[in-house]
Amino acid sequence: MIKDELKFESTNNKKFVVVTFMSKDKDTNNEKDIDGSIKLAEDPKTKIPRLYRVLMMNDDYTPMEFVIEVLEKFFHKNRDEATQIMLHVHQRGIGVCGVYSYDLAETKAMQVMNYARKFEHPLQVQLEKE
Repeated sequence: MIKDELKFESTNNKKFVVVTFMSKDKDTNNEKDIDGSIKLAEDPKTKIPRLYRVLMMNDDYTPMEFVIEVLEKFFHKNRDEATQIMLHVHQRGIGVCGVYSYDLAETKAMQVMNYARKFEHPLQVQLEKE
């Protein structure tokens, strides 16, 4: 075993000693083997990321075929799904293209908006928390 000690004094004259132990052999079956790392008392809990809906808005100028193309290209919908979403957007004024984590939803929204601007269409896409 290798033993390291660090000694230092604080500003109020209290002395502290930090002791670390490192084992020379790497026996993974031995739970007492520290290997210089610190074991946490509890496992950290990770949160599931919030999901966001990518919403497409209806407008009077963007052709239906272009909307279907966008849904196929950026949201990986097949022709039937893309047509159903396009009709929903056309009839109700708004429709869900997909549900993603924030980063992915934001990226898809920006890609769609840039693609629509490239072809001079006023297509609008927004994000909404699920």
